[in-house]
Amino acid sequence: MPDDDESCANPLLLGWVKEMLDLARERNTKAITTYKHAYTSLKACPITLSHPSQLQQLKGFGQTLTSRLTEKMKKHCEENGLPMPKRKRMSPAAHAAINNDSDDVPEERPAKKPRKAKPYVPAFRSGAYGLVIGLTSLGEDASVGMTKNQLIEASQPHCDASYTAPPDPSSFYTAWKSMNTLVDKDLVRERGRPSKRYMLTDEGWEVARRILQTTTSDGQPRPNPPTRADPPLGTDSPARADPPARADPPQRLEVPQRITESTSSRLAARSPSVEIEEQPPQGSSYANVVANGDSTPSASALPNFRPIRLAPGTFTVHLVLDTREIRARTDRDYIQEELVKRGVKPIIRSLEVGDALWIAKCHDANFLSRLGAEGDEVVLDYLVERKRLDDLISSFKDGRYHEQKFRQKRSGINKVIYVVEEMAMDPNSFDRYEEAVQTAIASTQVVNGYFMKKTQKVDDSIRYLARMTMLLKKQYEGRSLFVIPTEILTAQNYLPLLEHLREKEPMTGHYVTYPAFASMASKSDAMTLRDVFLKMLMCTKQVTGEKALEIQKRWKTPHEFVKAFEECGSGEEGKKKQRELVFSQMGNLFGRKKIAKTLSHKIAEVWGDV
Repeated sequence: MPDDDESCANPLLLGWVKEMLDLARERNTKAITTYKHAYTSLKACPITLSHPSQLQQLKGFGQTLTSRLTEKMKKHCEENGLPMPKRKRMSPAAHAAINNDSDDVPEERPAKKPRKAKPYVPAFRSGAYGLVIGLTSLGEDASVGMTKNQLIEASQPHCDASYTAPPDPSSFYTAWKSMNTLVDKDLVRERGRPSKRYMLTDEGWEVARRILQTTTSDGQPRPNPPTRADPPLGTDSPARADPPARADPPQRLEVPQRITESTSSRLAARSPSVEIEEQPPQGSSYANVVANGDSTPSASALPNFRPIRLAPGTFTVHLVLDTREIRARTDRDYIQEELVKRGVKPIIRSLEVGDALWIAKCHDANFLSRLGAEGDEVVLDYLVERKRLDDLISSFKDGRYHEQKFRQKRSGINKVIYVVEEMAMDPNSFDRYEEAVQTAIASTQVVNGYFMKKTQKVDDSIRYLARMTMLLKKQYEGRSLFVIPTEILTAQNYLPLLEHLREKEPMTGHYVTYPAFASMASKSDAMTLRDVFLKMLMCTKQVTGEKALEIQKRWKTPHEFVKAFEECGSGEEGKKKQRELVFSQMGNLFGRKKIAKTLSHKIAEVWGDV
């Protein structure tokens, strides 16, 4: 601990807060600011505190942090045989000393000059912003306001959050809550009972004009002009420039007219409906599309083939969403409907792996079948797995996390994206699993090479899917796609062939049809004995994919594994050998492949006679 920390009136408490701060910096979590404020406040405290509960008198200390420090104090007293200090209320003199409120202050501080209130402008695409924009479609001379449903329909295209659904199931408030702010600021007038109608006040129209001055004709924020201190690149900064002429103020009728045109164009772009497919396209089954094959081929034995070429302009890119990808059980269509509002028409289908992926759909439905493939869809190299934070934690408990990553790897898709929604959770539950969550996220990024996208709520995830769809349409629709004929594929050569092609032609990209992909990515179809063995091993808690692969390298089949336990013999000596069988083979490995004695004992309880 630094010397200046030792001079603090509460060095023990300060040291614990410093540990929390260092750990937060190491993990790069959002709690860095909280711990930093608490550390600075405690370091400056001149009073020795008798109990951690008194920390709540200091800035930066809340109930959660105080409780954690109380637990640390209990543990410290137990380990050192010290009595736990009793809770005491802080004396008024001590409280005054902490807050610099004693009588020996030499002089009073001069009163602060009142700040000039800034004119209110709602944040871009916030709830209040959308409501103001929606109300301008009435016109200043309107005598009858808009109902709530009419206003929501006009405002929703201009707001990123929903006016009808909360951001997550644990929340109760929607973007409509912003109406209270507008009414309190006397920007919106509400009239009528029981059916209210809303319209802008004169002050509300002033806010609308300020919004118009900061946005372009298509509703986007207007970029700030460069200042004299920062001239645009490639230009000389003049010594003195004449200021631009001031534009005439917009006329009253320009505001509603311009915004109404923008609203109409947005609503017109949101006309497509959601395409739902409960069954595979064309009513076909994917179970036998790809043969199993005899054995995993070597690089020299991989098949030679001539790829099927899809020329630019012969296909379009579409987002495919899993049927189970819902916002809540009582709001199953929210995600699909919000995507449609953003100009993305998703295909709803039961996916074998992942929550969303993208396909290239041929304009000619029979083109692929004429050239040795099936269907009219090609799977692109992007897959999304969406996880709410509570769902991610529950997947650790029941083993779904490792099983899903196993199937993602078997799918052959190279670019897997994990979208983690950091929804509000009970702090006690999250604190218990915070380290496991951070470890899993780091493992997913570093070990698996997946991209991790963190969002705050489901609306942010929807916007991300919509942006990704637009990006992939630009990326793929202007170039050729090369498709591997399904007839040369087997469950054994699929992954080695893709790996070989990516190493040999990294800039080209080779893809498979959707029926072939679904056949090989299925949870049960086209599974080899090796795949079944690996999944059986991962049913044991703490046996990750890396550990299962190492076990399978030493014992090729379940029969060999069981036989190895039987050869250890019976009796107490035999059971001891069984408990240490896996540890004896893998206890000397490094990193994530190593199996400790405790895990070896668990495996022996399942596979041996222990």
